[in-house]
Amino acid sequence: MAVPKRKTSKSKRDKRRTHKKIDAPNLTTCPDCGEAKLPHHACPECGSYKGRSVISSEED
Repeated sequence: MAVPKRKTSKSKRDKRRTHKKIDAPNLTTCPDCGEAKLPHHACPECGSYKGRSVISSEED
């Protein structure tokens, strides 16, 4: 069984872990209502995408 000869330093360990982070999603503002939305997705508030209404919002 393989056994390491030396202790892995904190610097070496942390350099290996640099890609194991979670990034926050990129948010853009909706041009119609101004709410935050994911890019290339329909707005969850007003239901518009690229200037037209895609999802019908039920307002009473």
